[in-house]
Amino acid sequence: MKKILYITLLFLVALTGCNKILDKDSVRVVGEKNMWNKLEDARAGIMGVYALTRAALSDNNGHWIYGDVRTGEFMSPNRQDLKAVTTNQLNASYPTIDALSDWTRFYAVINSANIFLERIGEIQAVDRRYTENNMIVDMAQARLLRAFAYFYMVRIWGDVPFIVSSHDGKFENKPRESQAKILVWVEQELLAAAADLPFIYSAGDEQQPGSYYGETDGRWGGALATKNSAYAILAHVAAWQGNYDDVATYAKFVEDNYGKSRIGYQSTNDLTNSNGYFYNKNTSQMFGFNSDWGHIDGSVTGHIEELTLAQPVITKSIPDIYMPKDTIIKVFDQLNDDRFSLDTLGQPRSERYFTNFNGKYPIFSKIKVIQGGTTDPNFRYFTSALIFTRLEDIVLLRAEALAVLGDQNGAINEVVNIMSRRGINNIFINSDVIDLVFEERRRELMGEGHRWYDLVRYNKIKQNNAAFMQLINSQGIYWPVSRKLISQNNQLTQNPYWK
Repeated sequence: MKKILYITLLFLVALTGCNKILDKDSVRVVGEKNMWNKLEDARAGIMGVYALTRAALSDNNGHWIYGDVRTGEFMSPNRQDLKAVTTNQLNASYPTIDALSDWTRFYAVINSANIFLERIGEIQAVDRRYTENNMIVDMAQARLLRAFAYFYMVRIWGDVPFIVSSHDGKFENKPRESQAKILVWVEQELLAAAADLPFIYSAGDEQQPGSYYGETDGRWGGALATKNSAYAILAHVAAWQGNYDDVATYAKFVEDNYGKSRIGYQSTNDLTNSNGYFYNKNTSQMFGFNSDWGHIDGSVTGHIEELTLAQPVITKSIPDIYMPKDTIIKVFDQLNDDRFSLDTLGQPRSERYFTNFNGKYPIFSKIKVIQGGTTDPNFRYFTSALIFTRLEDIVLLRAEALAVLGDQNGAINEVVNIMSRRGINNIFINSDVIDLVFEERRRELMGEGHRWYDLVRYNKIKQNNAAFMQLINSQGIYWPVSRKLISQNNQLTQNPYWK
């Protein structure tokens, strides 16, 4: 673990937006000389890429601020920076907003993957324990994580600089590259990675038949990207591009093969328990980044609980964000919804997604992993996994694709598959099927970083909201590029909406 953290720190020196990273002898020289020599170095290197990806997503709670807070459906009672985000004032001068406008941390992921892909062959040449198969699987993971970082950035900023080599620690300033071109490359990379990735590690998969780094399958389940992870990300990439034939194809692959990765649907109880789906790691975490309490892996920040939880769940008087009661009632309008619903007297029948509904601030408590799954409110040390996608997300993404493609019955069947698992048995289709799909995505995936991107796709499909279409057409759906980055690199331009 110490070596993985050391290598992670080494990769962090690679920053975009400057002509030369170092203008004196590199402090990495000793580390690099001793790095690419043996099997253990390969493991440290690939784990470093995963660690940097988790850090990039969770820094300043970015994953949830980008995906959930920006929609304005959550409100902040006392944080002016979050209020600015909810009202789309992303050029306001707050440290959090400035930090989230800076893509440097994602280029640290990309550079670490570039270095890994450039150097990993050196280990295979000198350490016989590091087999050809092991190297192929490792390279596939590095390619997937690098492609994912680019996809994630494109959704936030649109056009971004495109770098696919480490340049030996020296980087020329680069302009922003067309997001359309980058997404074509992302899809090609993910397909190539998918071809070499196993469905499961250390369990006799034909792509990875032996023991992966001497560990059992229990060590890797939910911790590493699989073939299903790659196709799930591909489905999201195609949806962002509006290529719904591909969305249906990629999502169907996952639906047909998820069992090979020991992935399953989640009960509402497991989804919302403090020691359930978001606790530690498990194979159903199709693509995510866990915090393992058993390894003392957690923090007081970088988890959604830091934003959402307060009394009575933890000893914090006011949450950073909350969902108003009228919004909750509007969203959860289905009778007998196990996630949240009201009885005939207007009282909560189920409070799995929300606690303290009748208080001043309803507490979004769907995800509440405190330490080792404890319910003691005195602790604010969180260990929840950050999940990018899970099976229910992919089923609903396929429903979206089928609805757009005109297969209304197929789309409805996919939505009913999810709704019935949440206790909703009397389902009345009294709205447009596309509306039905996105309403269910809103309920099922709340707090998982999807909502903003769902709204963008929804409005591109429907094109009946003039204000949102103006935001799309003026590139206001993207974040501004950090002023610091533009001052460092004169080839960068600001997104037009934020000039």
